[in-house]
Amino acid sequence: MLSFEERLQGLLIQIVPFIMAVVFHEFAHGWVANRWGDPTAKNSGRLTLNPVPHIDILGTLIFPAINMLSGINLLIGWAKPVPINPSRFKNYRKGLFWVSLAGPGMNFILAILSAFAVCILHTWVPRSFYLHDPLFKMSIVSVSLNYFLGIFNLIPLPPLDGSKVVEVFLSYEASRKYEALAQYSFYIFMALLMTGAFSVLSIPVHFFTELTLRWVSALF
Repeated sequence: MLSFEERLQGLLIQIVPFIMAVVFHEFAHGWVANRWGDPTAKNSGRLTLNPVPHIDILGTLIFPAINMLSGINLLIGWAKPVPINPSRFKNYRKGLFWVSLAGPGMNFILAILSAFAVCILHTWVPRSFYLHDPLFKMSIVSVSLNYFLGIFNLIPLPPLDGSKVVEVFLSYEASRKYEALAQYSFYIFMALLMTGAFSVLSIPVHFFTELTLRWVSALF
């Protein structure tokens, strides 16, 4: 069992890539929404990579810290959702589809870029460089963490991004009934968390992490 000091070290290694992952995720939603005609995120000052406007004290700092210090391997948390007004999209269904996919898509891009960082640090940065080890560990964590967040957000449970993708293909009445599930989402989420059902996500996360690192390392 890990000691408190080891868990604290793990938290410090994971918190930076975690904050980057959730901030870039929300930025991507806002940026794509703006491209589809909805400047709500831009007008509210959320179309920025500055983490401060995106940080949710509970979801971005406290909850992830509690999770990590209690022994959970991957940080679970969230940033403030960027405000989106789908009624302003130039094309409602297409806009909603691409805006919903933008966040997870950004996480997958970050995972690939993090794999490049791993290989660059391993190949070209000497181990004697004083930041080599923490940067290397952060990059490794960032690959799996971004795959986890991207895949998790594609779960079709309102209000996760995956549910918005599903809504695109539903009729108006069906989508309203589907959105009504959101009032039960917290309880469903907690039940899945407490029963360990989310552990199944480790399978695709591990697969894509290993695959990405293998493919990127082949380029070096």
